[in-house]
Amino acid sequence: MVYPRHVSCRLMKARRQSVILELVDLEALHSQEEVRRRLHRKGFDATQATISRDIADLGLVKRAGDGAYQRPGLEATSPQLARTVLERAASEFLHHVERVQQLVVLRTGRGQAQALAEALDRAQLTETVGTIAGDDTILVIARDGKRAAALVKRLESYAEN
Repeated sequence: MVYPRHVSCRLMKARRQSVILELVDLEALHSQEEVRRRLHRKGFDATQATISRDIADLGLVKRAGDGAYQRPGLEATSPQLARTVLERAASEFLHHVERVQQLVVLRTGRGQAQALAEALDRAQLTETVGTIAGDDTILVIARDGKRAAALVKRLESYAEN
């Protein structure tokens, strides 16, 4: 069946936007250029302006933890995605880690503690009970001293990447 041009364009737009949603659900895409490259791999050639309009039409927002696009109102849904967000946030924001028994104090740059604490909370690590964040400092309460030590190692490895 042959569609009039305006119908064909609407179908292409709907398919492209559907693929964008799939992409942001499956991986952390931080820029319109990353979205454009992934779309190209899927057979869609789109300009930056088109992608910008698609992002606005879809209501995509940037996550606080890592700045990747996500659907509005969604938390990091899969444990793997939540850990990826945490890894990226720690590599960007974490400056220093210090452990005192089952308490872990994290130091970040000014204004970055909230984003890292949110990523930690959403990752639901077995080592942690919860976090309290200020402007550049986070207090992480671990379940016990052994898990606090494991958490320190984990976060330091993320920060090194």
